[in-house]
This record gives sequence, structure tokens and C-alpha cells, in this order.
Amino acid sequence: MNAARSRKTPAPRTPRRLRLFWVVLVLLAILLYRTVLQSFELPPQGYRLKVPRGSSWIHVAEQLAEQGFITSAMSLRVWLMLRPGEEVLRSGVFVLRPPMTLDQLVQRLAEAPDGTQPLVLIEGERFRDLRKKLADREDVRQAMSSLTDAEILAAIGAEEKHPEGLFAPNTYVIEEGERDLDILRRLYQRQKRILAEEWAGRESGLPYNNAYEALIMASIIEKETGVAEERAQIAGVFVRRLQVGMRLQTDPTVIYGVGERYKGDITRAHLREDTPYNTYRRAGLPPTPIANPGRAAIHAALHPAEGDALFFVATGDGRHIFSATLAEHNRAVNRYQR
Repeated sequence: MNAARSRKTPAPRTPRRLRLFWVVLVLLAILLYRTVLQSFELPPQGYRLKVPRGSSWIHVAEQLAEQGFITSAMSLRVWLMLRPGEEVLRSGVFVLRPPMTLDQLVQRLAEAPDGTQPLVLIEGERFRDLRKKLADREDVRQAMSSLTDAEILAAIGAEEKHPEGLFAPNTYVIEEGERDLDILRRLYQRQKRILAEEWAGRESGLPYNNAYEALIMASIIEKETGVAEERAQIAGVFVRRLQVGMRLQTDPTVIYGVGERYKGDITRAHLREDTPYNTYRRAGLPPTPIANPGRAAIHAALHPAEGDALFFVATGDGRHIFSATLAEHNRAVNRYQR
């Protein structure tokens, strides 16, 4: 028998590159398991992660590694490279609660921070209130403390010359380190959108020359009543007064004109004082809004309730009695005010 024929053919050897590929693949799988499927080693009470404005994911990874919550900064960076798409990173303070994977962390840091207090602008508050709220916040970057109201309006790109009424009441998420002027610009642009939308759907025959006059009326309505169902009735009274040439005779505008001298009680001297906002002495609308009205008040100004009432008086419980004649009104005043 031929010896050459009896020799067995050796099995083909696995190429070195292929073995290296499988080793790397196994290591990556282990790394993915440790970084994605495993939870953080967070303390039971959680952890407040502060992400400064302008931070990168590298900064976040290094911060978590320094605290010992992940094995190394590289683990988070590798996971980010493997994830499809670009990851959003917001600034602020985030409360991280166990159990949490790195995948959940990435999703959480793309959402609104929960360690930063929101900015709340209430319907009927004035611009000076908004300025003070922003100035009192340590998490807001101050840029307007030395600016006048006119300079602030120019800085945010406002067309108007007076700041009252231009900022939409709402609750706003503020990122830590956000600039006060940028926040104001956001509130201003929101109010502009609301006013434009409401103006486009307004009732016909209203005594306003433009949307700004409707905003003035809305601010008066906002200060006159806090009862939702009364807004349209108040608007109806004031619209009818303008249409028949009556003066508005509304106390909130007088108070606004008095300014810092108002101490909580409106006096006869206040009512006699001739300011641009004294609607007892001057006909028509005041020159500017007197507060920041919400959308409901703007809607009421542009959709006043029908009826014949020309007067109203407060009943003492936040509501009002509406009357069509002066005699009816005087009886209501005698009953509820005297």
C-alpha cells in the first residue's frame, strides 16, 4: 500500500484574523451586557446629576465614573457610539433613581430636567413681577439687570415700546444657566403666537383697530375677574361701552396709572387724577395693557358675550352682578357695596 496515500489530510487551520474577530465580538458582547443590561450602582436614595449648560457626553461620562457609578467613562462613550442617531443632552439637574441602565440614562438626559424649578408666570401679573422672578433665580444667567425696559424689548426683538402684556402666562421649564433675555424672548414669542391665532378667529364688528388693542382689553378683563365664566360677560360690558361712547370706568386701569403710590385702597383723589390710564376721566382704551393676560382673557376680548348689560359690581365673593340700566346698577351697589 502506498504510504503517501494513507497519510491523512490535516484539517484547515482557522485564520488568525478570524480568531481575533471572534475574540473582539465576545468582548463587545460582554461590554454591552455590563453597560446596557446591568444597572448602575446608584445609592438607594438616588443621585442628583448636574449637567452644566454647554456640557458634553464626555463630561457626563467622566462625572459618573468619578462617582463610581460606572466602571469607566469609556463604557458610556462606547454605548453612545453603538446607538443609532445623535443623542440629545439637556442641561440642568436630573434626579437618577435606581435601578437604571445606561440606555435609560441616555433617554432620561434627553428629557426635561427635574432638579430645576419651573418659571411660573400667573395670569394678571405685571412685567415688573416677571423681571423680579428672573432676577431672583440663581440658576438663570443674568444679562438684563442694568437694562431699561425699552432696552430689554430691543434686545429680544420686540416691536412694541412698552413691555406690559407681551409675555404669555404659563409654567416654563428653565434650563440651568439659561439667559434671562432668552427666557423673555421665549415668553414674548409665545404671546405673539397666541394673539395672532385668536385675532384671526375674532368676532366681527369689534371696536378694536388692531390686535394690540384687543390685548389691552384682555389685560383689563384679566384684572377685573378671576372667574372663568365671567370673562366674556365683562368683555361684553366693555365692548358695548366703547361702541356707545361710554367711558370704561374700570378701577384696575386707574390703579395701574397711580403706580407705586397705590397702597391697597383706591381713593377719590386717585379717581380724579388725570393719568393716561384713568378711564374715569379719559374715553376709550388706555395706551397699553396693564398686566399679562392669559389666552382665555384674550379669547374673551375677541368673543364678548351678547347682551345689554352696561354695568357690573362685585358681590364680595369674587363674582359680579351685571345690570343693563343705571338704576339697576345703583340698587346692586347699595346691596353689595354699601
